[in-house]
Amino acid sequence: MPRPYFSVAIDGPSGAGKSTLARRVAGEMDFLYVDTGALYRALGLLAVRMGVGPADGAGVEALLPRAEVTLTHEERGQRIFLCGEDVTEAIRAHEISRAASDISALPAVRAFLLDIQRAFARTRDVIMDGRDIGTVVLPGAALKIFLTAAPEDRARRRYEELRMRGADITYDQVLCDLLFRDRNDASRAAAPLKPAADAVVLDTTGNTFEQSLRIILDLVRGLCSTK
Repeated sequence: MPRPYFSVAIDGPSGAGKSTLARRVAGEMDFLYVDTGALYRALGLLAVRMGVGPADGAGVEALLPRAEVTLTHEERGQRIFLCGEDVTEAIRAHEISRAASDISALPAVRAFLLDIQRAFARTRDVIMDGRDIGTVVLPGAALKIFLTAAPEDRARRRYEELRMRGADITYDQVLCDLLFRDRNDASRAAAPLKPAADAVVLDTTGNTFEQSLRIILDLVRGLCSTK
């Protein structure tokens, strides 16, 4: 009898390195990687394009019936499509980050995306990152990690990433937006950001990427070896 599919949930605040680390772990372990933040960014992009305030619950909810959001996994990595358009690069614009934070606080949006996210874990071994994966999306995940770091450390990483993409932005702007997202994510009524009761809390302040990667790989390999 085949074993059940194995799920790893990685949650944490903005700029903690969840996506980069999860993507690398997925490659090392041959898991499917799912960046759930990209789904919220896509809906944030849709709201901005349609002239709807991302915090306007009624306005955003009215957009959902026409919001076709899909993820594909190709040789070049995960791609996200909005109404048939590849918006993988467009959703990474700095201004979409705040829109994604606002829109993710809306219960209707979280309900809309819940089944889409859970469907991936029914098809194969998966590592999924976001804000509420271990607490809401995959509460039965075999391994839950809450990844965090000091705000200044996270802002520096995000600033360097954005500058590499050519964004005209300052470190202070990035830090300000990151602190805004932290407050938004932790205080929202729908699925606030917090570690699952059984999560491994991993503070990567001062770590190199390779140091954090090694810790997470050890956790995943250790758990897999018991299955």
